[in-house]
Amino acid sequence: MGVSHTYLTRAEVQHLLGVTTFGMWRLTRKYDKFPKPDDRPYSPFNRNRQEPEEAWDATEVYSWAAQTAEFVHRGAVLLRPAPENPAPGRWLGYRDTPRGPALDWHTDIGVIRLVHCDDSKAATDVASAIASSGNKDGVTAVCALYGDMGFGGPALVAADTAHPGIEYEAGWDDVAVYVGQAMPWWPDLLRLSHLIRDWKPGAQAAVVEVPPNDNERILRRAAANEVFDVTSRVAATDMANSIRNNRIDNTNHEIEIFCKEGYGDTPNQVVPGAVPDTSHHPLPCDEDREALKAGWLGLALQTHPDAVAALEVAVGREPDLLPFGAVTEIPVQQGTISDRWTHRLTMCDPTAAHAVLAQDTKPEAFFIDPLTDMPVLRTPDDGGKQVWRFYAPLSLPAGGAELASVVLHHTLWVLTSDGHVHPAPCTPTEHLWWGDGWGDRPSEAAAVVHQLLDDLGATVDLHKHWDAPKGLTALFNEEHKKGAELTRAALLHARMTPPRTR
Repeated sequence: MGVSHTYLTRAEVQHLLGVTTFGMWRLTRKYDKFPKPDDRPYSPFNRNRQEPEEAWDATEVYSWAAQTAEFVHRGAVLLRPAPENPAPGRWLGYRDTPRGPALDWHTDIGVIRLVHCDDSKAATDVASAIASSGNKDGVTAVCALYGDMGFGGPALVAADTAHPGIEYEAGWDDVAVYVGQAMPWWPDLLRLSHLIRDWKPGAQAAVVEVPPNDNERILRRAAANEVFDVTSRVAATDMANSIRNNRIDNTNHEIEIFCKEGYGDTPNQVVPGAVPDTSHHPLPCDEDREALKAGWLGLALQTHPDAVAALEVAVGREPDLLPFGAVTEIPVQQGTISDRWTHRLTMCDPTAAHAVLAQDTKPEAFFIDPLTDMPVLRTPDDGGKQVWRFYAPLSLPAGGAELASVVLHHTLWVLTSDGHVHPAPCTPTEHLWWGDGWGDRPSEAAAVVHQLLDDLGATVDLHKHWDAPKGLTALFNEEHKKGAELTRAALLHARMTPPRTR
């Protein structure tokens, strides 16, 4: 999150600072650092209203007032000069708020409510709710987590109940001066209401299990499903364990950052309210990638909803473990190079791989490429026109053949010396293109062709596609007509010929 900005008209600034029109005129002459008016950002809600000629950033004015002796009593409460020896604060307990759990502290400047939430406008929303309900608890300032680190602890966003619509940044160490003790903080995954409710001053950090997220639950459910073979269940378990390990490691790292000792001789006044249970950490993860790939191939061929859900997690987390490449979409067109390919497709019932490929479309038919085993479907696009949607293969069947030519038509097509047509192989996170990239270069296509020229059956590796031969990259960087065919001879010549400088 961050500080939400609001703007004040001239009349609103005068009201905030308690000055007349003349006093407003005097401010700009007496104080060099008085904020200057800004152009108010465009808002679609103001289309039928004339914008005021001048608008001031409310946070700037409110913060300036807190640091200016004449107006300090009208400025941001937590930015005002602190008393030399404030009396130690007193913990008042837990509070539920519209934006999450909070702890109240009674201090010399009134009650400070610290909301353990880092959502946008949390401080404003809670302060507004307090002000509108009569403020029976005597809250002066509401603080919420900024979501970042400050010099003295977690960064804070504050809003005062006197002016709840104005947010400003506050220092954790400044609040701690009023509170008079180190304050608790909970890492994101352990920022749970029941843990915050149970906290008391002086308590040791609670040791708790990091809760699973939706992806881990999906994978655990698939791993427990006896419909799947052992290899597939092991693959799902392995990814679930990896997620759990990452979440525990990230939580520990977060605690190290936010609860570190501090700078210089002044320790940060922050203590963790909870730490993750690491008694079984880390969970085992299999380093045999080939075994894991076999397990995910088994799940891709299943039809159970648990397989679909698990595969969707894997696509987003570790697509390199899956048996197919980049998602590709082309229009259904008769008489094109793609039409030659689609004639060999075999219609089939959908598998989990088809279901994940479909995403939010409404497929009309499902197919499999009998030569590469890649799932294919036909579906209307957003405009109602028919398209083919498929996974690019990771490699092509060679059978002693070699690359004869490539055709550029919506994607890269490979024609082989034994008469077959294939979509070019492509890894899951890349895409194949050509033409003027406005400074970018089509090195992915060049790298694929470079590898297939030497070995039609190669499993393409695009980790260092920018190292593709410069001549091939230059060839694909040229503008080509749709359906242009580049022969093997032309490709070999380009590969051995560095581009000429002009």
